[in-house]
Amino acid sequence: MAAFNRVAIGLAGAAFALASISSAIAQEVRLVLKGYDPVAYFTEGRALAGDPKYTVDWDEGRYQFSSAKHRDMFAANPDKYAPQFGGYCTGSMARGVRNEGHPEAWIISNEKLYVFGAPNAQEALEQRQKALADPAFMSQRIPKAQQNWRGKT
Repeated sequence: MAAFNRVAIGLAGAAFALASISSAIAQEVRLVLKGYDPVAYFTEGRALAGDPKYTVDWDEGRYQFSSAKHRDMFAANPDKYAPQFGGYCTGSMARGVRNEGHPEAWIISNEKLYVFGAPNAQEALEQRQKALADPAFMSQRIPKAQQNWRGKT
């Protein structure tokens, strides 16, 4: 009977360890756009915080949405709504570096969502204005960023 108890305790310990590992792996999924709703950029024309109760895991990232409707729209066509370069800063990706994009520094160009890095909301808005005002800003960066992204810098 003692041997049976040791085996049962050992199995319970192994199950707990496996559950802990699974939980740790699940937590390592990157939250894209810092939890902002990627569909809202297209439908609302603005950055809108997502809700953790509406999520989709896609392309090595977790996306949050402001509503079930937006979640379902994304799930039906993620290539349409997902930010380019996995939500990393377009300018940084053009230099071959992965830096998180700021969800308030964004533009839609040729029906694609691009984000830029910025340390705070004010600089994010300035980056957005610069990108909107200067078409060369995007035309020079996008091809370089695409090349580096394909190489998965």
